[in-house]
Amino acid sequence: MGETQELQHSPETFFTIHMADPQEVHLRKIANEVKETHFLEDNSFHGPMNESAMSRKKMYYRWFRIVIHSALVLVCGSAATLLGRLYYEKGGKSKWMGTLVQLGGFPILLPYYFITAPKNLTTNNRIHPNQPSATMLAFVYVSIGLLLALGCYLYSVGLWYLPVSTYSLICSSQLAFNALFSYFLNSLKFTPYIVNSLVLLTISSTLLVFQNESSSDDSGSTQISKKKYVIGFIATVCASAGYGLWLSLTQLVFKKVIKRETMKVIMDMIIYTFLVGTCAIIVGLLASGEWHGLKNEMKEYETGKASYVLNLTFTAIFWQLFTIGCLGLTSEVSSLFCNAITVLRVPLVPMLAVIFFHDKMHGIKVISMMLAIWGIISYLYQQYIDDTESKNRSTSHDPKASASLEGVHKSVT
Repeated sequence: MGETQELQHSPETFFTIHMADPQEVHLRKIANEVKETHFLEDNSFHGPMNESAMSRKKMYYRWFRIVIHSALVLVCGSAATLLGRLYYEKGGKSKWMGTLVQLGGFPILLPYYFITAPKNLTTNNRIHPNQPSATMLAFVYVSIGLLLALGCYLYSVGLWYLPVSTYSLICSSQLAFNALFSYFLNSLKFTPYIVNSLVLLTISSTLLVFQNESSSDDSGSTQISKKKYVIGFIATVCASAGYGLWLSLTQLVFKKVIKRETMKVIMDMIIYTFLVGTCAIIVGLLASGEWHGLKNEMKEYETGKASYVLNLTFTAIFWQLFTIGCLGLTSEVSSLFCNAITVLRVPLVPMLAVIFFHDKMHGIKVISMMLAIWGIISYLYQQYIDDTESKNRSTSHDPKASASLEGVHKSVT
């Protein structure tokens, strides 16, 4: 009976098992097909397309950073220039103090330095094992720091003797000097747009020689002697030349000496050269004897002691925020683009000077400003052409980029 029962139950068992296997296999096949379908859909819609969306987000975020840094350069640079003129306007007399606030606030950059610099420390040392010697770096930092201090002092002299609108227009020549020095030091090619920019910026600054501020301006804030005007003009032109030389030498050092241009290297260059420049300015302040009159200068300041301290403090802060903006533009785009954005303050500062200092905008000054804007646009357009060609070359030589573009194209088609 046991065997019979086993025989009776065995066929049911075998029948049940054999009937269940095809159904189970079929269900599993359907489930696998559904999974594969979802997987393919996920890959087709979240593979190349997702990468494209991510690249667009990165691009938008990069442009957002560029806009923020450009705003720091334009707003803080303009505010620092106007506050520097306001210092002299309200009773400030020390040109060395006006120089010190341009560089002396560099400790504000230290938190930014410690946040950004360590990110590239290990990778850079691995890629570039041959570092320049400490002696060479010290020579570079001291030389450039002294040049920077001299340029800042000449800028202070120009701002002391000239109306801020005239001063700002002359400062636009720094772009021409940068291109000129880059031609000799960094093998910059003179394209038609660069030549056009050089000619226009030179004419723009030269026209201001014929501007007679003493006879045409009756307000106390802008009435200056012809001799002081000439001194201020020469000092500002020399300062602009020094600034252009500083940028070209810095680029040369990055290329030939340090042989890299990372955020850490840029921050090192800024911090150490600003430190050297600040020390040189303090020595000049002490040697000139101007520090003796600072206490009386504060007491006699037209708007009070608190306003005197706030003016100098915020001037120093704005110059350092301006420096952070320059660093950001240099790391995101290039030093040439940074310099071009810096010179965009040319039309902004004269208009603000008319509002706050009642500077006169005569015919020659208006023509000079229009020529400067034209020269800047020409320079920026050449920068745009160079960046476009560089991106096209890097894309054509990058197999990964070409493969990803092909993948996106295939997924769309």
